[in-house]
Amino acid sequence: MLGSKSTPKDYLIKMSKPKTIWERTRRLFTLSPNRFLRQVSGVIHVGANTGEESGKYEKLGLRVLWVEPIPKVFEELERNISQLPRQRAIKALVTDRDNETYQFHIANNNGASSSILELKDHKDIWPDVVYTETISLVSTTLSSLLREQVIDPSSFDALIIDTQGSELLVLKGAEPILKNFKFVKTEVADFESYAGCCQLADIEQFMTQHGFREFSRNAFARHTKGGAYYDITYKRKAQIG
Repeated sequence: MLGSKSTPKDYLIKMSKPKTIWERTRRLFTLSPNRFLRQVSGVIHVGANTGEESGKYEKLGLRVLWVEPIPKVFEELERNISQLPRQRAIKALVTDRDNETYQFHIANNNGASSSILELKDHKDIWPDVVYTETISLVSTTLSSLLREQVIDPSSFDALIIDTQGSELLVLKGAEPILKNFKFVKTEVADFESYAGCCQLADIEQFMTQHGFREFSRNAFARHTKGGAYYDITYKRKAQIG
């Protein structure tokens, strides 16, 4: 069962340990989906939650800009990175629109599954995840946020997005600065996990149109009716080696 500190990915890890020698061998030799982090110097992480990756980023010596919209979760994030001078957090809801009011739904797993969208097939995989509160938040685009905060986007060469179904909106709002990123990593499903959410085909089309192609793909959850949740990293074509 999901506890207050668990995420859907934690749940999958507990429920899907490799059962055969082939599965164990395959996992042993599967390339890490985060290996691209060794090729960058700075990361913008949209959908930060409490910053569970902060220790990993710190070990790699990365500059990090975290973006998290939920006030209570943001406070915990700030505490978690308070001793990490290369990491900074901004409280903001990022979409493809500036100054748009959204009803933001907060989930019971410490906010990890929170979204501007209603839950749909997500509940078939993680039935214990429910919304417990809805708050009104005003959005910004990533491009506008960096400009308003006087942050140079060229200081960051990787973008990581985990916004529970609205990842394509974040990407659309970041179009003016996409050229700065060597890598873009996003969580996305190929089924309707959230009502009206973007799906894998939508992300693939957008990234191809903007000069990126797939670098790595890691399925971390399977839907019983077909389909999967993925962490997918795209690399700018000019950087493909």
